[in-house]
Amino acid sequence: MNTTTRPPGKTTVATNVLLTIARLTALQVEGISRMHQFPGGVNRIFQKGDYGEGVHIKIEDDRIFADIHVVLKNDVNIREISRTIQNEVGRAFSDMVGMEVGRINVHIENIDYPSEQIATPEESNIE
Repeated sequence: MNTTTRPPGKTTVATNVLLTIARLTALQVEGISRMHQFPGGVNRIFQKGDYGEGVHIKIEDDRIFADIHVVLKNDVNIREISRTIQNEVGRAFSDMVGMEVGRINVHIENIDYPSEQIATPEESNIE
């Protein structure tokens, strides 16, 4: 009698699912203001992988490689937030889809400051 516990088939996960997992997990990290939109253009045409709102995913040798582009809130520790994003997104990939994570690169594209903290050149010359 054959008593194997092998699953009866194969599960395929669409890259859009991976993009959504990365985006939503990153947005849950305290200090993230929003995701940064990718600019269109020629460079994007020649790069391999799939793009979502602020996330680029590439899969090589059954490993996930992700680039996450974010805009941070002001007065946050950039190093800590970057590490938290890497840890949380990597854990989410491992827990949800069981794939090995190759590398997660975090790109800080900008910092959102409240509008009242930014003085215009005219305001700074008034005494």
